[in-house]
Amino acid sequence: MSGRAVVGVSRVRAALVQTDPLPTAAENAETVHAAIARHPESLVVFPELALNGYDLREVGRQALAPDGEELRGVASAAREARSRVVVGFAEAVAGGVANSAACFDGDGTLAGVYRKTHLFGGERRTFVPGDTVEPIVLGGTAIGVMICFDMEFPEVARTLVRRGAELLVTVSANMEPFGEDHDLLVRSRALESHLPHVYVNRTGTQGRWVFVGGTEAVRADGSVVARLDREPGELEVEFELDAGFDERVDYVAQLRPDLYA
Repeated sequence: MSGRAVVGVSRVRAALVQTDPLPTAAENAETVHAAIARHPESLVVFPELALNGYDLREVGRQALAPDGEELRGVASAAREARSRVVVGFAEAVAGGVANSAACFDGDGTLAGVYRKTHLFGGERRTFVPGDTVEPIVLGGTAIGVMICFDMEFPEVARTLVRRGAELLVTVSANMEPFGEDHDLLVRSRALESHLPHVYVNRTGTQGRWVFVGGTEAVRADGSVVARLDREPGELEVEFELDAGFDERVDYVAQLRPDLYA
């Protein structure tokens, strides 16, 4: 499918929650529940592996099921706040563990789970890669979800756009020395896709990793609406969807895949 699906809403209110995950999924679930409650009737987005933390030695032992206690709690919090939620977690799957993002609708329904398709460094020895790139509809909006390293491949965002995404959402655990890379790429993915982009990164340290924060909301023209530094924090923003753009730079419409390797 090519082109964009206009599913029925023109604006989205989003809350971007930059966290420093705690040692256990139960503790992190409490953080997630409290943040959702602070942002009713919003799209509330948390970082990559927000429920588990980024310890590749431990995620296999701490992997969660989408219908397990921790995710059921997130569903309940979403339902009570009437908010849509995207939260990263380590998912127990056939053959191992996936680096996943659970997507809940405002009635608490699990609308979909996206599994990271491009794995970075040691993640290739830890996670089973996902094999699907499709938008997930939350609250009537087709969300193009990516996880960290996925966003560094323009093909991923472009595929989501061609399959009808109206808003790009990246959940991340980006660390030093790659902070500037993501700052550039978040804006690039928005500009080339002509879609707003919500990017939520974690902060703090875990093991040898120092995470850089930099959570931001970006308009469809690549300009930054608001941005966080390295401290835990939250942003509330509102996006206009399908705002129109200069058709002379409609990159998606002018693609010529027959020319490309």
